[in-house]
Amino acid sequence: MTFQQLLQGAEVLSQSGGNPAVVGVEYDSRRVRPGTVFVAMKGETSDGNRFIDQAMAAGAVAIVTDSPAEAPRPAVAWAQVLHGRRALARLSANFYKRPAERIANTGITGTNGKSTTAFLIESIFQAAGRKTALVGTIEYHVAGKILPAPHTTPEALELNRLLSEGLGLGVTEAVMEVSSHALEQQRVFGIPFDVAVFTNLTRDHLDYHVTMEAYFRAKQILFEGCGTEPPRAAVLNIDDEYGRQLFKLCKNKSALVLSYGLASGDFHAESVEIRPRGTRFQMVTPSGPIAMWSPLIGNVNVYNVLAASAAGYARDCPAEAIAKGIFDLSIVPGRFERVDCGQPFTVVVDYAHTDDALRNLTVLARDFVVRAGLKGKVITLFGCGGDRDRAKRPLMGEAAGKGSDFVVLTSDNPRSEDPLAIMNDALVGLQKSGAKYTMEPDRRKAIAFALQQAAPGDIVLLAGKGHEKVQIAKDGTIPFDDVDVAHESLLALGYDCKSAAKAGSAGKTA
Repeated sequence: MTFQQLLQGAEVLSQSGGNPAVVGVEYDSRRVRPGTVFVAMKGETSDGNRFIDQAMAAGAVAIVTDSPAEAPRPAVAWAQVLHGRRALARLSANFYKRPAERIANTGITGTNGKSTTAFLIESIFQAAGRKTALVGTIEYHVAGKILPAPHTTPEALELNRLLSEGLGLGVTEAVMEVSSHALEQQRVFGIPFDVAVFTNLTRDHLDYHVTMEAYFRAKQILFEGCGTEPPRAAVLNIDDEYGRQLFKLCKNKSALVLSYGLASGDFHAESVEIRPRGTRFQMVTPSGPIAMWSPLIGNVNVYNVLAASAAGYARDCPAEAIAKGIFDLSIVPGRFERVDCGQPFTVVVDYAHTDDALRNLTVLARDFVVRAGLKGKVITLFGCGGDRDRAKRPLMGEAAGKGSDFVVLTSDNPRSEDPLAIMNDALVGLQKSGAKYTMEPDRRKAIAFALQQAAPGDIVLLAGKGHEKVQIAKDGTIPFDDVDVAHESLLALGYDCKSAAKAGSAGKTA
């Protein structure tokens, strides 16, 4: 491929130099090798234009820059573009022969429920016999292969590379969580979405977006098209105020608009039965009712099932595949994930890291112990992330306190901040709730303490980190997995995790 072919469709303002053959595209100068085109663009915390000379020294044959201040270097081909990330998206798509245009893409956006909904949609597609790729917060999947997920939505270069790999392996459907950051930063520029799903919008990421209105505007981009036509189909939660706003917008943009809600919408639930081992309900759809059973529990997962089912319907999956796909997904890592060492109380790891998510989680936990016929307590451990929206911390404290009998306030990725200062922000809301609590900044000790407080019939919620495998602090990043730490603590309390795991496996195969 030549430099001119690579630039096709990019918003080039000026150009100089020759037309070299190129062997790759990079935006990180450390990954540049001979024959590479280096895209120098302004990021959130750094400016790639500072590394142009470093990229040239590593063998870059062409530079694409979004900075008018940079003068062309005579030794390389040169192009100045209007917008760095949009250019990266165009060049990446061209280099990988536009894979997104040859795959049916389903995008999910919203504050809560994206990961579970994405896993459910993938499961429905697989039940329909389709080969899939998944891009999201927990992990990436490519035709059955599991890859780590550095970002919920990767940069355009990594996204096009992943889709290209999937296409080579026969992938026909891609399911993507599309974050507000990715939409705002145009990381998915030029990706045509056939189906777009909106789960809900509650307070989060205001350290970045500043206002709820700006946060919503970023989400809205998915439904308007990001350098593409709007999605053919929109799936919208009409129990959510912002979902109702999107419904009005999409009526004029998408050929198919499907609404969902607990009690109303094109997809809704009737005769809901929530049990300790799953959720059963009758799902009303435009094509008639479908009897549903999901191993995932609670009303929050009824919403996720409805959203996923509507997306599957929009992609022409038959009712049998929708029901089977929902039935087949028994667990989503870090989403109400149970830790079983044979203890007489329930331990759950969950990603809940907003006040709304904590509220939903504690309601689900209370319902769980009541429906199990137990008179157990809800014990919640949580923390707030550092270098993030400070104003949501007291809201999280209040939500955790109101839904729990006892709260353990601890650390959750304090980053550059003092963990005690973060905890004190959350403490204001926690004290307002009137709940009993304790504070322990060491998360490992806090988990051990929370489990020590549990009596038979109780439920312990380890909230905030979910699937995450590290703790990020001022002194650096260390390995940390709530599931593993819970296992360690339960072992220290005398429970036999290995025997419980074997019993669980036997139960699945019996």
